[in-house]
Amino acid sequence: MNILMVLTSHDTLGDTGRKTGFWLEELAAPYYVFKDAGAVITLASPNGGQPPLDPKSNEPSSQTDQTRRFEADAAATAQLATTVRLDSVSQADFDTVFYPGGHGPLWDLAEDKTSIKLIQSFVEAGKPVALVCHAPGVLRHVEMSDGQALVAGKKVTGFANTEEAGVGLTDIVPFLVEDELKAKGGLYSKGADWGSYVVEDGLLITGQNPASSGAAASALLKQLAASAI
Repeated sequence: MNILMVLTSHDTLGDTGRKTGFWLEELAAPYYVFKDAGAVITLASPNGGQPPLDPKSNEPSSQTDQTRRFEADAAATAQLATTVRLDSVSQADFDTVFYPGGHGPLWDLAEDKTSIKLIQSFVEAGKPVALVCHAPGVLRHVEMSDGQALVAGKKVTGFANTEEAGVGLTDIVPFLVEDELKAKGGLYSKGADWGSYVVEDGLLITGQNPASSGAAASALLKQLAASAI
């Protein structure tokens, strides 16, 4: 089982002068769901190398058992420091793809033509894709061969407007994930703010927030297991 995980390379939070990037729990929790299931994991990012970590995701209040495990895992941190360039990977080499969030993807991956084509190729090959928190925003330009938005008519979730307001970034982000999914025809729903909430619709799996990342990864594994039968 070969799993691709795609991380952001963007490290600037708009014009605030603050740093952003990927959210650690959204990498660490799925990473160990996959690793403990025996998967071979490849980490990729648009620029390759060390992707930027949102510093807030490593503050004590945001740490979890999985984030601490990741930080103490020399092999995992070494792999993170040497992500492959996204334009060097091929859908044919993987069974699925998982996108952790953080605010960074709203700026780079959402507009990245390589990422857009990659997601399309996974779905058209009948392979599931999973995205959590802000990462569902990277679906905004993904269309199928018939020109229809991937999320059109699909049940989806992602970082809620109320959660964005809760972190005070509504007017900073380039777009709101919830609004964009709805604008593209997605059938958006949400659970309680900051609680685990995962939605599946065919090959598309989306999670609402950091707490949803482990559950989204588990749902992805179940889909892979079912397709292998």
